[in-house]
Amino acid sequence: MTQLSLFEAEEFYEFPKDLLEYKENFVSRDEADQLKDILLKTAYWEQRTQKMYDKTVLTPRFTAWYGDTKSYDSADGNTTKRNEWTPELYALKERIEKEFGYQFNGVLLNLYRDNNDSVAWHRDKESRYGKRPVIASISIGQTRKFDFRKKDHHQSKYSLPLPHGSLLIMKGDLQENWEHRIAKSTVKMKERINLTFRLLK
Repeated sequence: MTQLSLFEAEEFYEFPKDLLEYKENFVSRDEADQLKDILLKTAYWEQRTQKMYDKTVLTPRFTAWYGDTKSYDSADGNTTKRNEWTPELYALKERIEKEFGYQFNGVLLNLYRDNNDSVAWHRDKESRYGKRPVIASISIGQTRKFDFRKKDHHQSKYSLPLPHGSLLIMKGDLQENWEHRIAKSTVKMKERINLTFRLLK
């Protein structure tokens, strides 16, 4: 397993190494290119809404849910309907399960169309994930920085670029003690698709 070089930097020494697994080229460039093209054209993308203060606004990204469970209920109160596994997504699920020994029954797709799309600081800590959830995240397309910060000490921050075809597995107590986000950027960017494989009760 490739070690994260940022773990060697002194300013990030507080981030526990056992909460992440990372493989930069889990999906080959050719396979990732094909997958991006297929998903952009055929995925059942939806743009959901969320409450922000006293307003209802559109989320700055598109999502789609594929898996065994009937639907995906997000923490913001939205329900994303279930789509049947595609051969490509199911093959990736089985590949991750075989190589790392985890089990998943669904995948949430997030489409970040450009540098203006984002997801705010949050933790994936809903009861449907169970205790110490494992989430396997494959990044396709534009490299974006994946930021972490300590839940009770926001000055403890850490940022990891996730390139085309990379795999990041979050596990252990990460969702208990750390928040994560994809921030907006002032730099022009192309599409990024994030595939987050999950096990829902």
